[in-house]
Amino acid sequence: MIKIGVLSSYNGSGFIALNKACESGYINAEVVVVISNNTNANVLVSAQNNNINNYCINAKNYPNDDVDLKILEVLKEHQCDYVFLSGYMKKINPSLIEAYPEKIVNCHPALLPNFGGRGMYGRFVHEAVVKEKATKTGVTVHFVNENYDEGKHILQKEIDVSPTESVDSVENRVKEIETTTIVEAFKKLIKD
Repeated sequence: MIKIGVLSSYNGSGFIALNKACESGYINAEVVVVISNNTNANVLVSAQNNNINNYCINAKNYPNDDVDLKILEVLKEHQCDYVFLSGYMKKINPSLIEAYPEKIVNCHPALLPNFGGRGMYGRFVHEAVVKEKATKTGVTVHFVNENYDEGKHILQKEIDVSPTESVDSVENRVKEIETTTIVEAFKKLIKD
């Protein structure tokens, strides 16, 4: 069975949706490990509640190690085939990209290449969409390469944006389609 490792900094809502899809058999895979850089991340509690191995790997916990190499070591130890970034707020190290070419998957809350790049995450993306008066936005699930948000697209879903829409409204509507898009993208990647 295909094994998925998850990197997440906060709540990991994408991880929760992906794990449910795997547990139900909709996706022929298993989430085997969750790694966070944040000691207080709710994703670690969610992983624990689902009996999934979980680790907090950061410079504070591993002061004498190269944190990125430690993450790679844990992913390899759990024999991960894919790595999913569920709200992971750190740039992926080249050693990880090298070890998992076109196997690290990210979900971005906009229609890339629009509203992507350094500093474009979460609410900042939705604020930019509203400020630019974009008529469409959505979600892009893509592979991760050495540049922010420039990897090959796996799946995009779009929604219309009305000229009077608030940032909150756009953010909530994008969040509504995010988890289903993540699940669909993995279903497309992992053929039964």
